[in-house]
Amino acid sequence: MSLEKLRERLSALDVELISVIAERQRVVAEIGRDKRSRGQATRDYQREKVVLSRAREQAEAHGIDPGVAEDIMSLLIRSSLTSQERDRVVAEGKGDGRTVLVIGGLGKMGGWFVDFFRSQGFVADIADRRVESGPGRCRDWQDAPLDYDIIVVATPLAISAGILEELAERRPSALIFDIGSLKTPLRSGLKALFDAGCKVTSLHPMYGPGTKLLSGRHLIFVDVGVPEATAAAKELFAATMVEQLDMALDNHDRLIAYVLGLSHALNIAFVMALAESGEAAPQLAKLSSTTFDAQLLVSATVASDNPHLYFEIQNLNEYGLRPLEALCQSADKIRKLVAAGDESGFVAMMEKGRAYLATRE
Repeated sequence: MSLEKLRERLSALDVELISVIAERQRVVAEIGRDKRSRGQATRDYQREKVVLSRAREQAEAHGIDPGVAEDIMSLLIRSSLTSQERDRVVAEGKGDGRTVLVIGGLGKMGGWFVDFFRSQGFVADIADRRVESGPGRCRDWQDAPLDYDIIVVATPLAISAGILEELAERRPSALIFDIGSLKTPLRSGLKALFDAGCKVTSLHPMYGPGTKLLSGRHLIFVDVGVPEATAAAKELFAATMVEQLDMALDNHDRLIAYVLGLSHALNIAFVMALAESGEAAPQLAKLSSTTFDAQLLVSATVASDNPHLYFEIQNLNEYGLRPLEALCQSADKIRKLVAAGDESGFVAMMEKGRAYLATRE
C-alpha cells in the first residue's frame, strides 16, 4: 500500500473506533438506567477489575502494550462513570423547582454549584458583583429577598465571614452553608447563624471546579451545631459517588494546614527555586526526568491558579505556620546533610519518611 492509501485506511479505522466508542457509551447508559431501577450503586470495582484485566490479556494476544490498553480502558471507564453519575443526579434530583441562591455564583466553585443544583431540578439564582442584573441575577445579595430554600456562600474567605454574619441578622429560613477552604476564619459568622436559630452547616469540596466525576473525590461536612442542616446538605449529594467525610471545625483547619497549606507551599517553593536559579526553562525541559516532570506538572497547576486564594489559605489559617516551619526545617536538614557528606544521616532521613508513608496502608 502507498502512504496515501495507508493514511486513508488509518482515517477509516479512526472513524470506526469513534463509532464503537459511541455504541459503548449507549450501552453504558442502558446499564446505568438498569442499575438505578434496581437500586444498585453506580460504581462496581470488581467489574472494573475484570474489564481492565481482560483488556490487558487481549492486548498481549494482539501484540499491543498492555499498559496502553489499560490506559485506554481506564479512560473509557471514567467517561462511563461520569455519564452514569450525571444521569443519576438528574434522574434522582430532588430539586422539584426548589430555589437556591449562590452568593458568588460567577466564581469558579460558585459556578460549579450553580450547575450542580440546576442539574437536580433546582432553580439556582446568582448573586455576584460581576453579574449583569436581571431575572435570577443580582449584583448585591442583600438586594435579594432571601426567600430561598438553600443559600450557598461561595465567596473569598475574607468576604464570606462578613456575609455569614449579615445573613444571621436577616435570619432566613433557608438551609445555609459556605464552601470555604478554611473554617476558623468563619467561626464567628457560623456561630452568629447558629445563635440566630438558622439552619446552618459548612462544606469543603476537596476538588476543583473542573471536576465532572465525583467518584474518588471527598466532600467534607463540618457540623456547627445543627445536625439536621448537615443531614440536609448531605442529602443533596446522595445521588453522587462523592465520599462524604465528617470533621470538627478546629480539626478541619489543623489538617488542611498540611493537606493544602504544606502542599501548596512546597510547589510554590519548587517553582520559585527554578525561577530564581538563573537556568532557562527551555534548557531544563530538555534535561527533564520522570520525577522532575511529575513535580513540574503539579507545580505548574498551582502556579497558574488564583494567587489571592492561595494566600488566603496560607494567611488565614491559624494553624498554617507550623507546616511551613516544618518545611523550612526539613529543607535545611537536607542541605546540612548534603553539605556535611553525611550519607548515613541522609539514608536514615529517607527511611523515616518511607516508614511514615507505609502507615497509610
